[in-house]
Amino acid sequence: MAELNLGKGLTAGKVASNVQKKLTRAQEKVLQKLGKADETKDVAFEEGVINFNKQYAEGSKLQRDLRAYLEAVKAMHESSKNVQACLNDMYEPDWYGKNEVESIVEDCDVLWTDYHQKLVDHALISMDTYLGQFPDIKARIAKRDRKLVDYDSARHNYATTHKTKKKDGGIKITKPSSLLERATPGWAQGILSAHNVAQSSLSRSQAEEELERAQKVFEEINIDLQEELPSLWNSRVGFYVSTFQSLAGFEEKFHKEISRLDQDLYDILVKLEKTDTSRKTGARGASSSGTNRSVGAKEASNHTLRPGGPPPIPKSPSKLRPAVPPPPKVTPSRELKTENIIGLFDAAATPDISVTSPTEPANWDSWGESAAAAAAAPEEPAPAEETPEVAAESTEVTSQPADMPPSYLFKVQVMHDYAANDTDELEMKAGDVVLVVTFDNPEEQDDGWLMGMKEDDWQQNKENATKGVFPENFTQRL
Repeated sequence: MAELNLGKGLTAGKVASNVQKKLTRAQEKVLQKLGKADETKDVAFEEGVINFNKQYAEGSKLQRDLRAYLEAVKAMHESSKNVQACLNDMYEPDWYGKNEVESIVEDCDVLWTDYHQKLVDHALISMDTYLGQFPDIKARIAKRDRKLVDYDSARHNYATTHKTKKKDGGIKITKPSSLLERATPGWAQGILSAHNVAQSSLSRSQAEEELERAQKVFEEINIDLQEELPSLWNSRVGFYVSTFQSLAGFEEKFHKEISRLDQDLYDILVKLEKTDTSRKTGARGASSSGTNRSVGAKEASNHTLRPGGPPPIPKSPSKLRPAVPPPPKVTPSRELKTENIIGLFDAAATPDISVTSPTEPANWDSWGESAAAAAAAPEEPAPAEETPEVAAESTEVTSQPADMPPSYLFKVQVMHDYAANDTDELEMKAGDVVLVVTFDNPEEQDDGWLMGMKEDDWQQNKENATKGVFPENFTQRL
């Protein structure tokens, strides 16, 4: 009868043999744990297995981290590519360095691609090759453990058989089971005989052959592993050195190249900013006259009070500083004062002289009167013709009021309570009078904020009075 084939080279006989081996090994392990069978120990090999497992765990972790690093490089490449593409799209054709910016964007993309590919070729593939040998060695270590159990089992069987022969002393004794065999029906004779054979121990020659075969198989695989495990353990140093040297070298080269491109891009943008600033400066010069005309309306809007409560607080100068310091705040009223004064003196110094032809004798007298008035004009600059507002303004510009702090400008009255939010701000209550002074550093002044000190504090403490900034739209000028 043909032997049953279970597929993939397996037959019923092989399956039964494998099952028998597993049962024998399990029985031997139990006997070894109970102390009824000797177990072969190899301390040096066990230490090699411990080192192997440690090396395998460290290599696997390094492989995972390296793959994660490569994924991060890939993601960074995509992000950088998107940002550079956005810059290239926004860069208008007439701006300075348009072609250079396009070249830098392309070079950055090439650098990222090359960096990622080199990491894959010289680090990841090398890492995969290094770890590829561990599964095979691990399987051979497991096989060596199984063969060691088979070897110990064969030794145990040989020793048991040897002792049994000595006890028998060569005297053959009829087994009681022979009576049972003779009484057993014919159809059951084969089953009972097979059972007796399975239960009986191997003969001395069979046990010796089994021991020799098990020892040979075990020693072959054991010798190879005894040589490979220490060599593999020592190879880890060179592998780690080469791997991290590759990583460090490629990363250093990449950052040098990308840094050079970044510096080029930075220089181009600096030149673009200067070009754009010069354009803005020209635009400001063209519209400067319109700015002076709108100052009065802006000041009026700053002092407009809402009936529902205090006006919104401007952005705090101590918490929100602009990227570029603003120019010193110009007080339009003072500029107008200077212009009015100059215009006033110019008008006084230039009399209205009407020169007529000498052929008209009727106008000679009027010309003499005009000349006399012109001669007297420089001595008396016609103060009577000044309007009250102009006179007040000229007095404020030429001299400061008595008993006022240095750099005093004007007074304001607080219309709403203001709680200071920072140490450089001035605490105010509705009804307080504040003396407005100039900033020590004009670049620190922000739109909508003034510097000053309370009038009563100045009168009491003089130079020790508390000075701070406050929102202009919380006050009204006096």
